[in-house]
Amino acid sequence: MFELFLGKLRKYEIRMRKAVTSERHGNFHSVFKGSGLEYDDLRLYQYGDDVRAIDWNTSAKGHGTFIKIFKEDKEQTAFFMLDVSASQRVGEVNKLKIDIAKEICGVLTLSAIQEASRVGLLCFSDKNERYIRPSDGMKHGYSLLSELYKLIPESTKTSISEAILVALNVLRRRSLIFLISDFIDTDYHHNLKALARKHDLIVIHLYDLRETSLPKLGIIPLYDAEKQKTTWVNTSSSQYREDMANRFQSRSAELEKICHQNRADYISINTQEDYVPALIRLFKVRRYAKGGMASS
Repeated sequence: MFELFLGKLRKYEIRMRKAVTSERHGNFHSVFKGSGLEYDDLRLYQYGDDVRAIDWNTSAKGHGTFIKIFKEDKEQTAFFMLDVSASQRVGEVNKLKIDIAKEICGVLTLSAIQEASRVGLLCFSDKNERYIRPSDGMKHGYSLLSELYKLIPESTKTSISEAILVALNVLRRRSLIFLISDFIDTDYHHNLKALARKHDLIVIHLYDLRETSLPKLGIIPLYDAEKQKTTWVNTSSSQYREDMANRFQSRSAELEKICHQNRADYISINTQEDYVPALIRLFKVRRYAKGGMASS
């Protein structure tokens, strides 16, 4: 079955690569370029330099305006943080959020091992379910995908905050981080901001339509897999349906705002839809943000 999983990932990765490397969208390598840049030196500002590179702390000393010079870090790292808690086990058969999360993580890993020299993985619930130290090479990449495919979480709960602390501790150098979750959790915003400040962060927010609008089925039992508790709710109640939609919108809007304020990329993906176009749009936006403009 792993071979079928890998074959599906390859098909999607090729589809994404072709779209991103088309004449219209530019070079696929530029998607990952930038996460592997590290500070090297300072020089005086010259006309035409990017003002975003100005080192304001040094320039404030009054000896001139200086900009930071960066060099490409050959030991570039792409690190994947995947939420495997029980809230991810929502959705249609073979299209649970966790299934789609693993696919997205796998597709991006295939891309990363071809473009970045080191790839690592952290699967988390409210504990470290699986950590794979960043390393390079195709053999390492396929081993990571195998571990991802066969992982069965031990815990049902979620702690995004604790997972971020693990990442901050194990990643000493600036890395490109993909954080993939449904973000049904609390008290993680402070650590998320710290992660975005230290690393090049991409937040991928997965959701199922059942979280935004349940069909009108009357009074039904809803099982909370993380709390392992059943609650009876009236899905025909306009108030309940409105509250449910508002909670989701509020949570999503706050997460997107935090990402924007801290220069992290944010995309939301409906797990019942094709996710490849969303990834292509993300990579296109990142390429423009990094200055890799393609000719039209």
